[in-house]
Amino acid sequence: MSRLSDTLTASQADDRRRAARALLRRPLLRASAQAEEYRLVRKHETELRAWFDLNTGWRLVVDSEVARLVKIAATTDDPSHPARDTRSKLPFTRRRYVLTCLALASLERADAQITLGRLAGQVVLGAADPELGVDFTLTGREERSDLVAVVRLLLDLGVLSKVAGEEDAFVRDTGDVLYDVERRVLATMLATRRGPSTMDELDFTELTADVVPDSDELRNRAIRHRLTRQLLDEPVLYYDELSEDELAYLTRQRAALTRQVSELTGLVAEIRAEGIAMIDPADDLTDVRMPESGTEGHVTLLVAEHLAAQVEVRIEDLHERVRVLAREHKSYWRRNATEPGAENELVEQALTRLVALHLVSREHDRVRARPALARYALAEPTITTTR
Repeated sequence: MSRLSDTLTASQADDRRRAARALLRRPLLRASAQAEEYRLVRKHETELRAWFDLNTGWRLVVDSEVARLVKIAATTDDPSHPARDTRSKLPFTRRRYVLTCLALASLERADAQITLGRLAGQVVLGAADPELGVDFTLTGREERSDLVAVVRLLLDLGVLSKVAGEEDAFVRDTGDVLYDVERRVLATMLATRRGPSTMDELDFTELTADVVPDSDELRNRAIRHRLTRQLLDEPVLYYDELSEDELAYLTRQRAALTRQVSELTGLVAEIRAEGIAMIDPADDLTDVRMPESGTEGHVTLLVAEHLAAQVEVRIEDLHERVRVLAREHKSYWRRNATEPGAENELVEQALTRLVALHLVSREHDRVRARPALARYALAEPTITTTR
């Protein structure tokens, strides 16, 4: 009986861990599209809601259609993880972000179904507000492509479901698309502490700001929330980026915080003199992987190795370094990697990934290695011989 009880307990813990990881990987799960993950979250809803509320301050909303972890970002000034076009994977421009907000606002007032053309008309009216500073009149293919990129993001999130038509036809101005508006998903999209309409002057930092605590207990709880969010969301938590109060709290509670995160998620704490990284053995809780296959992945790894040895380099020197590497690896890299100017794009892609992983910092024309990059440095080989 004891072994059976232990087995059941372990199975429950494993299911809860899978549910938590599903929410961290995709904070909005639909019963119709992510059925298995949704079922696990609903099964462990009470425990997960209590854990996230206590340790992160994030709300968990679960109903018959949607499981939504309303995450407040650990930081709002990090541009290295943008929304991306679901096809090209290019990051959203400012105009696309504005169009996304206008589209969501229009869908709030829409009927159960809407065409892309009608949504476009409403977005054009909204974009006419001069305070937005966005030029959008739907007069060219580029503007149509921007709106379609927004719609494809909403399709991926589950806010819209396609009924008929193709977006490419709308871009060519030869057809329209009909969608169902998934009202329950739409209602859970906004992740803010307060509604934008309640503010006299819109300040995005105020939208997600926590209530200022007025007691030692509440201050400690707020610090625990911030630190746990960083451990879950950020590639690395660096000590030198913390306030004095945060560093003092982490010094006292480091073992407890990392243990709690590890027990819930399966992440493994790597603790160094400069900070903490929660390593994922399964490698599926990140939107940016390293190492990765392909030319770009190999270039990123080689650039990381070079930076770890040099500490700081000029971007111009990295261009020259990648030109040399392209000749050395031309039989393995894609064909155009050796063409003039190709090194600029390859370096840019590599640095974008390294910055997103908090492995390097970039300022103007220079790149500096951050402490966590040391794991990619190559040491001198030690050769041992036997008699």
